[in-house]
Amino acid sequence: MALLEMDGLKRIFDPNAPKELWGVVAEFEDEQALLNAGEAMHHKHGYTKLDALTPFPVHGMEAAIGIPRSILGYIVICIGLTGTITAVLLQWWTGAVDYPLVIAGKPLFAFEFAMPIMFELSVLFSAFTCVFGMLALNGLPKFFHPAMQFPKFARATDDGFLLVVEKSDPKFSAVETRQLLMSLGATSAEIVED
Repeated sequence: MALLEMDGLKRIFDPNAPKELWGVVAEFEDEQALLNAGEAMHHKHGYTKLDALTPFPVHGMEAAIGIPRSILGYIVICIGLTGTITAVLLQWWTGAVDYPLVIAGKPLFAFEFAMPIMFELSVLFSAFTCVFGMLALNGLPKFFHPAMQFPKFARATDDGFLLVVEKSDPKFSAVETRQLLMSLGATSAEIVED
């Protein structure tokens, strides 16, 4: 029974465990209605813990709900350059320091001959950084999210446009936030528990 007492496992394995308020999820008719509501919630009403779930990317949604630009590009360029430097140092060390061989009068290390390996290691390091960095920054894999408790959640992958307001938002009040979302044109809005 000690295993069930752990906070996360208790909620998963014990159907009688007390539920905790997580936030409000609202559905909108189309992407323009969602974009307008997200912009009003963030810019006009001051909400900061917003997320949008849509079946396709909606241009301008990040700015509308206040999601900053991703830092993944900066991380990738730094690690990609690390791959380039690693390739140069590896070839210089092996060819000029560790095992120097003069073959047909060629120099022990020539930058021109190092180019293919520099390119390959830059691409290799960048590709791994893109994949694993994206997974880490997005908190993936995530097999369950409280927004999945919303009855129409499955429509977000088909034709639904959902706006999520988390309880951790300083301006959050379950009833008032739900009413505000309905006044902004939501077709339905529900309080979701964790």
